[in-house]
Amino acid sequence: MTNQRTAFERGAVNGVRVHVMPTKRFKTFAIAVYIGIPLKEETVTPVALTPFVLRRGTTALPETIQFRERLDELYGAGFGFDVYKRGDYQIIQFRMDIINDAFVHTSESLLKRGFQFLGDVITSPVLEDGVFRNKYVQEEKETVRKRLEAIVNDKIRYAQERCVEEMCKDEPYRLHPLGDRAQLADINSTSLYSQYQSWLEQACMDVYVIGDTSLEEIESCITSSFQVKRSEEKNYSQTTINVRSGEPNKVVDRLEVTQGKLNMGLRTTIAYQDNEYPAALLYNGVLGGYPHSKLFINVREKNSLAYYASSRYDGHKGIMTIQSGVEFDLMEKATSIIKEQLESMEQGQIETLELAQTKAMISNHLREIDDSAFEMIGFDFNRVLSGRERTTSQLIDEIAAIQVKDIQAAAGTFRLDTIYELRNREEA
Repeated sequence: MTNQRTAFERGAVNGVRVHVMPTKRFKTFAIAVYIGIPLKEETVTPVALTPFVLRRGTTALPETIQFRERLDELYGAGFGFDVYKRGDYQIIQFRMDIINDAFVHTSESLLKRGFQFLGDVITSPVLEDGVFRNKYVQEEKETVRKRLEAIVNDKIRYAQERCVEEMCKDEPYRLHPLGDRAQLADINSTSLYSQYQSWLEQACMDVYVIGDTSLEEIESCITSSFQVKRSEEKNYSQTTINVRSGEPNKVVDRLEVTQGKLNMGLRTTIAYQDNEYPAALLYNGVLGGYPHSKLFINVREKNSLAYYASSRYDGHKGIMTIQSGVEFDLMEKATSIIKEQLESMEQGQIETLELAQTKAMISNHLREIDDSAFEMIGFDFNRVLSGRERTTSQLIDEIAAIQVKDIQAAAGTFRLDTIYELRNREEA
């Protein structure tokens, strides 16, 4: 199979970008639709709620049970969606996995039937009195509310979200992609449908397909199945990279918790589209991406200060977060040792084995992407978001060429911005 630079064929129809990888490698068609809109306080909650309502029924299949039965009729086709953020964008991703017609006995193209189903879900929802069915809206508001409450109950996730919220309190990135529980109460069938119509017209929309098909066939499927006439293609803008000067901001929350959470937020000028991105990936990997990384070894293993200690890097925002679970009386010591690891990275104190293991871990993950159609789609979507053309093989080669001095240079761009502690209320 050729690499991703030449494998995807690109086109557009009705303001929708189309990306098709014709291949006989897989027995199924992998279909993904990405619909992205800037994160905004006034739209984040209704946009998050929208796919939950859309999955309940279409004009042709108004009852949820009919919806599920249709998937069974399509030889057990898989359907699902995700709501997440990349950079300062809120992304809704619909996915469908449907078997290739060549492997079943069917008189009608399963690919076309699958696209008709998906197109109806996204662009032809069931309506009552010209707006969303009220019963579905009310029930799905409760679904979203429970998901948001689950974050509060999961203190690891809660601490992660609160750290980012404080770190980016003046930026759209502070918003959770599922929205705000307080805003759910004001949403009704009429307001949500109005927002949905605006979303379909204004959002960036990309359709991906991997399977034994062609760009022409998929464009034809979209034309006949997606009831949307957009005036033009909408493009993603580059996310603003902000690096704050001065001392780190310290935030302490107090709840009824038995274990403390120590999270840190760092900012860097390096984003996915930059040439230095591979070095930043390795910086995160050596620092806290894996069980052999500095945070895990020095904070958890050697000093027994944390139940877990790791780091994550969002290359679309230029932000890295460190998360750890620490006993309340060990917070200061853990903070000190984490800062020591950051300093050692800036000094270029990276062992040959550390670097080799990290390169191997990242490279193996990149190779595994080419074994999964949806992973390949997700990787290529980075190109749409960032404007930077990259293939997995190119990134593997770039990773292999990185030296300690390159990681040290990347380390110099990471600045500690926020220190967040979640402590027990009784301590106060």
